[in-house]
Amino acid sequence: MDRQKQRMTLTAAAMLVPLMAACGNEKTDAGSGSVGAGKPATVTGVRWNVDSVTAGGKTQKAPSGAHVTLDKGRAEGSLGCNKFGAPATVEGDRVRLGRTMSTEMACENKPMEFEQTLARTLSGREFEAQADGDRLTLTTGQGDTVRLTKAKDAPLSGTQWTVTAPDTDGRAHLTFDTKKGTVSGSLGCNKVHAEATVRDGHITLGRPATTRMMCEDSLMSDEKALLRLFDGKLKYAVDHQTLTLTSENGTRVRAVAA
Repeated sequence: MDRQKQRMTLTAAAMLVPLMAACGNEKTDAGSGSVGAGKPATVTGVRWNVDSVTAGGKTQKAPSGAHVTLDKGRAEGSLGCNKFGAPATVEGDRVRLGRTMSTEMACENKPMEFEQTLARTLSGREFEAQADGDRLTLTTGQGDTVRLTKAKDAPLSGTQWTVTAPDTDGRAHLTFDTKKGTVSGSLGCNKVHAEATVRDGHITLGRPATTRMMCEDSLMSDEKALLRLFDGKLKYAVDHQTLTLTSENGTRVRAVAA
């Protein structure tokens, strides 16, 4: 691991750092979870990608990865690189955020000025929320504005899902084709192909056909774990860019969209 990665990893593991003091009327319950007098829209339990922030009359475009989720009395997400969290309340068209805490990673190729602006704008503030379809605008009494767009889940079919648990160093991946009724990919060492029927939140996998290469022991162990998904019925769930597969025998696999 190089010195830059070491510094980033150690910093990310450190205690979260407060950015600003909370406002005096902070609450910790989630509230109704809907905004907009004319067109109520659910904003809680949704990942919102940050498009831009306007503060002090200056608008800054958000980097990819900046997002926020309001759920269970919390606001959590990413400023673009650093993660953050804060108590949150949603009541009618009002969203109140308490004291915001953030990691302090030094990130390459990320606009730190934007992160600092967004952090200051979010911390200890009350917003008027206006929802319009997949778009959400949060505006403070001083006119500072955060514009967001609802994040879409990656499609199950046609996406290459890279397995993260078990950890195969990114070598294992699966791609479902719901039109053909198949799944194919790599178990980390050997290639795999099987029938796959998707229906009502479940995937029924057929018996796998694989190549027969011998690899290092760790990869072969992970392959055996992945093979336990096949020839049976799985529950599946897609949350933004993450796929979770759970078999009836208790095998659980997580993967992310490539």
